[in-house]
Amino acid sequence: MIFGHNTNVSLGQTTYHVQTEDAGIGSALIDTTVYCRGRVLHRRTNNYHDLLPLNPDREAALKLRLDEQHRQVLEEIRSGALYLPPPAQPATPAPNKSANVPAGEKNIAAPQPVTLSLELLNAKTWLAGNRATLHLRVTDRGGNPVSAAKVAATVAGAAESPNFSAESDARGEAHLAFDMPRLHDANAAIIIEAAHGSAKGHLRFQLRAKQRVPVTQG
Repeated sequence: MIFGHNTNVSLGQTTYHVQTEDAGIGSALIDTTVYCRGRVLHRRTNNYHDLLPLNPDREAALKLRLDEQHRQVLEEIRSGALYLPPPAQPATPAPNKSANVPAGEKNIAAPQPVTLSLELLNAKTWLAGNRATLHLRVTDRGGNPVSAAKVAATVAGAAESPNFSAESDARGEAHLAFDMPRLHDANAAIIIEAAHGSAKGHLRFQLRAKQRVPVTQG
């Protein structure tokens, strides 16, 4: 089971959101995307066909490869080695000539949507048997914890897809605990979403259903 990463990187007054995830064994791609103000500025993909079919040792190697790709993109952004085009500036609305605008009043550009970051703090121990316990942290663009954010999780590709939710505390942390539903899709994934006012964020990580071991009757 492979997990993704979501990290905010600030350069001056510009904050970039970097997301790396496993696209699943169907495409066997590690996908890293750099966003700024909702716009995709850079995308990097690398395949892991050499690790298929996955087994526990190859899953560990895939996790290391995913971690390294995410770290490398972050380092390239911070050092300036990765060129990123200037983010688009918010457009200033045209003045309404039919309205009576008081003298000296200025037009104000519409605020840009705020992005939240989600981090799974117990990535290695979240699943025990059939019981899932997700320990999550919600932060804003500056890396500050966000309290009172609604955090919800669903299992896509499961026979049943109930919704589990909780609210983040003063440290920005939230806990979700539930029994894992039966998976019926090779590309099943857990999708976690956070919302606080107009600010939103999401985290997705791939699940791999355990292969059934044939039993020989003697």
